[in-house]
Amino acid sequence: MSTFELKIIASDREFYNGYAESLVIPVEDGEKAILAHHENMVIATVIGELRFTRDDGAKEEAVVGYGFTRIMNNRVLVLVDSAEHPDEIDVRRAQEAEERAKEKLRQKQSIREYYHSQASLARAMSRLKVTGKYNR
Repeated sequence: MSTFELKIIASDREFYNGYAESLVIPVEDGEKAILAHHENMVIATVIGELRFTRDDGAKEEAVVGYGFTRIMNNRVLVLVDSAEHPDEIDVRRAQEAEERAKEKLRQKQSIREYYHSQASLARAMSRLKVTGKYNR
């Protein structure tokens, strides 16, 4: 299968740098799949589950935050504010964060605080969803 160069960079580290056969990123209205020789574009990435198949056939998953993906000349660059492997996620801490975010959403708050609480809840739920797949 054809491959493309893939770089996934979070604000605190380089998450992945190598070749991949496919990539699925979370976008506002669902997911977007990218294969080799995809047309050039820039895509907004949202909080959610990112999946890719490396050039050796190994499949990897991650929970990513907001950012964007640039596809140009068979090279894909994913820049996000956070990226975590499922085994790096503390489930108890994610559950506590989910409860805190739900409680904040029940309270009266400014628009800015509301969006911040919404993002916190989405991040916690994504972490729990991905870790739930591996802890069965």
